[in-house]
Amino acid sequence: MMKVILLSFLWGLLSLSLAQLSDPEEGAEEEMVELFTTPRTKLGAATSDFGYNLFRTLAARNPKASVLLSPMSISGASERTMKQLHRVLRYHTLNDPQLHATLRDLLAYLRAPTKGFSSAERLLIGKRLRPNLEYLNAVEKQYGERPQTLMGGGREIKPVNDWFKQHTGGKVDRVLGTSLPRNPAVVPVGAASFKGKWITRFSQAGKKEEFQLDGEAPTTVTMMKQDHYPVKMGIDSDLGCTIAQVPMEDGVSMYFFLPDDVTKNLTLIEEALTAEFVQDLANTMHSVQVQLTLPVLKLGYSADLLGPLSDMGLSDWLSDPELVGITSQPVKLTTIRHKVVMETAPEGSHYPSTTPSHSGQSLAVSYHVNRPFIFLIRDEPSGTLLFIGKVLNPRDLASV
Repeated sequence: MMKVILLSFLWGLLSLSLAQLSDPEEGAEEEMVELFTTPRTKLGAATSDFGYNLFRTLAARNPKASVLLSPMSISGASERTMKQLHRVLRYHTLNDPQLHATLRDLLAYLRAPTKGFSSAERLLIGKRLRPNLEYLNAVEKQYGERPQTLMGGGREIKPVNDWFKQHTGGKVDRVLGTSLPRNPAVVPVGAASFKGKWITRFSQAGKKEEFQLDGEAPTTVTMMKQDHYPVKMGIDSDLGCTIAQVPMEDGVSMYFFLPDDVTKNLTLIEEALTAEFVQDLANTMHSVQVQLTLPVLKLGYSADLLGPLSDMGLSDWLSDPELVGITSQPVKLTTIRHKVVMETAPEGSHYPSTTPSHSGQSLAVSYHVNRPFIFLIRDEPSGTLLFIGKVLNPRDLASV
């Protein structure tokens, strides 16, 4: 069975030095496009491009694996590695002296209950490191949560898991499944979940239908279906796919990239995804009504991020992070723990129309997501990527 990788990333908890860009001129060679003009949208685009880059890295690691991630940002380093870290995280494209305040504002905005997105991040720091009290206080002031100091061992697992469950509204449980080592060093832990609500609900749901697989016999999955469903649609002949943008509540959309046939290589789509490309899609696709059929997804996964981040050019920093803001003692990161859960369901805030709408063209075609596809979930006002995934077999996705 193909492995499913579901990841999320910590929002800037490793160091408060991130806002102090050591060489602002470094970003002059690659400025953010003019589509993103405010600090919030520029930061949303930077974190999104980091997510797209990580998505490509994961897909290249195992082309036959389904991939799902929620891009949050890792930040922090010594002066020696700051430029390398900023470039991997896409922050070199920004010129925001109040970067941490912008980050805090964006997080609060994205975590509004109506968006269906929640995340929680925390550093676990071994007491033997004698963490810098000024750092602990500064993180608590900036982000509202103080890093947790631990002695290590099995007794501290439950309090950590309980904290994450509480701070994700009960959606993410058992973030840590094994005991922490005695005298742990620095262990970043993060969790994210998504369960948004469609604007238009699906009146037909629960029926099992075939889902075509590449090189294998079809499998059966639970589907949801609706006639005259309002979407925005586009056809990209260069990528060999049809794209549908399905609206959700509070400015969130889910995009589906459906290849022309089941054996179509998805690499072209993966390589095309950037913040600018998706923004262009949102501006140019046409409003239509179609017979829409989507798989019902309910999934969850835990992962260690060290390997993927190392592949992206952070191997030197991960092996010797020099977290001088946290402690004066040498630190080596041995794990970065994350867990993500996601769910789609037929419910929506409005009942569907039984007749075509005058506001959008009604097409006598169906958009049937019954074969491998790529999707992303995006907050439209800020342009921030919340989740992105490649689904080769929905049955690989198991809620945990």
